[in-house]
Amino acid sequence: MGMGGLPKSALEVRDGMTFLDLSVRQIEHLNEKYKVNVPFILMNSFNTDDDTQRIIQKYANHNIQILTFNQSRHPRINKDSLLPVARSAVSDKAQWYPPGHGDIFDALSDSGLLDKLIQAGKEYIFVSNVDNLGADVDLKILGHLVESGTEFLMELTDKTKADVKGGTIIDYNGHVRLLEIAQVPKEHVEDFKSVRKFKYFNTNSVYISLPAIKRIMEDEDGFELDIIVNNKSMDDGTPVVQLETAVGAAIKHFNNAHGVNVPRSRFLPVKSCSDLLLVTSDLYSLEHGKLVMNPNRMFNQTPVVKLGDTFKKIGNFQKRFGSIPNILELDHLTVSGDVWFGKNITLRGTVIIVANEGNRIDLPDGSILENKLVSGNVSIIDH
Repeated sequence: MGMGGLPKSALEVRDGMTFLDLSVRQIEHLNEKYKVNVPFILMNSFNTDDDTQRIIQKYANHNIQILTFNQSRHPRINKDSLLPVARSAVSDKAQWYPPGHGDIFDALSDSGLLDKLIQAGKEYIFVSNVDNLGADVDLKILGHLVESGTEFLMELTDKTKADVKGGTIIDYNGHVRLLEIAQVPKEHVEDFKSVRKFKYFNTNSVYISLPAIKRIMEDEDGFELDIIVNNKSMDDGTPVVQLETAVGAAIKHFNNAHGVNVPRSRFLPVKSCSDLLLVTSDLYSLEHGKLVMNPNRMFNQTPVVKLGDTFKKIGNFQKRFGSIPNILELDHLTVSGDVWFGKNITLRGTVIIVANEGNRIDLPDGSILENKLVSGNVSIIDH
C-alpha cells in the first residue's frame, strides 16, 4: 500500500484513528467493562520497532498495559547461489526479513515475555492481524476453550470467490493441519480454490494456551512448522528467497485443537486500498473500536471493490478522492485508469469507471452513479 516505511498499524483508517488506536479502544473497553487488566501485546519486526515504540508513547495515560516484543530476523537467500545475501549481523536491513507470524512462538519465548505472562497468571493469548478490523476477543469462544480443554482454536469463516487463496484446515492422517495455497501442487490449485470443496478459510485469528506453548517449547523440542517459500526481488532486482512460517501451522502441535466457523463480520482485513475504501465508507460504524455493518445496508455481504493501479499507493488513493463516496447501496465497483472523485458522490448497484490511456475522468461533486458504465470520453450510459 506504499506506507513509506511506517508501520501499517499507524495508518488512519476511521474517524482519524489508526489501527493501533482502534485496538487500544477495544481493549480499554474490555478492561473497563469487566474490571480486568488484559494487556495489549505487539509483535514488531526490526523494520517497525523504533517507530512503534515512539507511537505507543501517546497511550501512556490510557487504561491499558502495552507490551512489545520483536520477531526474529532472517537473512534473505540469493535465489541463484542459495547463499545468504547478508554476510554479517550488521549488514543492511534490506538484506534481512521477518520470517512470518509463525515466528511468534520462538519470539515470545526468546524475549522472556512468555514466562512473564504465565507468571502474571495469564492462561490464553488471542492473536490476530492488526489490520483485521473485525477481530476482537470473543468471550463465548474463550469460554468454549476453557470448558473443552482446547489448547489452540482457529477462527474460520465462509469462503467466497474473493477468498480463494486463503488457507484452510484439513484432516491429514487423523491430525488437524493447516493447508496454504503455496503448499498445493500446481495441478491441484483449482481444487484448492473451489468454494465447494473447501468451504471455509483461515482468518488468522487464533486463541492459544500459554502453558501449552511453554510445554511444547521445553518438553517437545519446539515447533516444527511447514515452510512457505516466498520468492521476492530486492530493490536492485536481485531475486531472493524468504523462508516463512504461519502461526496457523502450529495447530498440529496442540491438544484438542480445532477450528470454529465465525461470521464474516469478524474478518475485515485491510490489505489494499480497495479494502480501505470499504472500511472508511458509510458501510460501517464504530462500536468500542470495532467496525460494525451499517444496519441500513440491505445485504449482509460487502460490495466487491476493485481499484486499479493508479489507486494502489495510499498517497494516490487519498489524493484521488475528494471524500469517500456513499456506497451503502453499492454491489460492485471497478475503477481503472486516471480517475478522480469529487466530494459527496453516491455509487449504487454496479458501477464501472474506465479511463483509457491518455484520458482522464473527473467525477463532479454530488454525482450519483447507479448501474452505470463511465468510459474514457466521460459519457455515461446505462449498464
